[in-house]
Amino acid sequence: MEHKPDTIKISTSHKEEISATHADLHVTVKGLSLISGNEAMKKTKEVNQLVEALTNYKVKEEAIKLQGVHLETESGVLLKSSSAVYRLKIRCEDLNQLAGMLDVIASQKNATLERIEWKYNEDDVRKNMLKIAIEKAKTKAEQVAGSLNVKLLGVYDFIENIYDEETPVFQPQMMMKSRVASADAPSLGIDVQHSKTIHVNVEIWYRVSAF
Repeated sequence: MEHKPDTIKISTSHKEEISATHADLHVTVKGLSLISGNEAMKKTKEVNQLVEALTNYKVKEEAIKLQGVHLETESGVLLKSSSAVYRLKIRCEDLNQLAGMLDVIASQKNATLERIEWKYNEDDVRKNMLKIAIEKAKTKAEQVAGSLNVKLLGVYDFIENIYDEETPVFQPQMMMKSRVASADAPSLGIDVQHSKTIHVNVEIWYRVSAF
């Protein structure tokens, strides 16, 4: 059986609030006809109206993607009058445009904003946060070792944990129709700027000289 060397366990953490850099708007559009495939973007009247309104607002056409089509039927029976619900994902690269894009969507009577999925350029941030947490652990380990009158010999084990408050991503549905609700109705506010907090925790077992 391997003998575990003398160690001290050091735990440190670091947290930062980061702002979203872009967003995906998940929108449904109710159409009176069923058209599948890429043709739906141009040949479905209600979808095409939304696409044209967004591109007129200088949203790039390639930022608008059709993700799926759901056919609505009565009692499971397919009728000529059956309507279809088109699911779109619209990328907002510049959050300065977000408020205007929401107004465009709200102006379309058949379109509903289901949720906003916030996006972040966070890889470099996480790497820097991990570096800071490790530096904190190293400083703390040196202080503890000095107090115990032992020497740090190296690292025996290392564990990293990252807590992201938006994982998994979930937001309740936000109906754009609420923007035209009566003055007495409760407001379903929608963020146009967003941030989240990330926590990086490290646990390091340092090998030390004999106590």
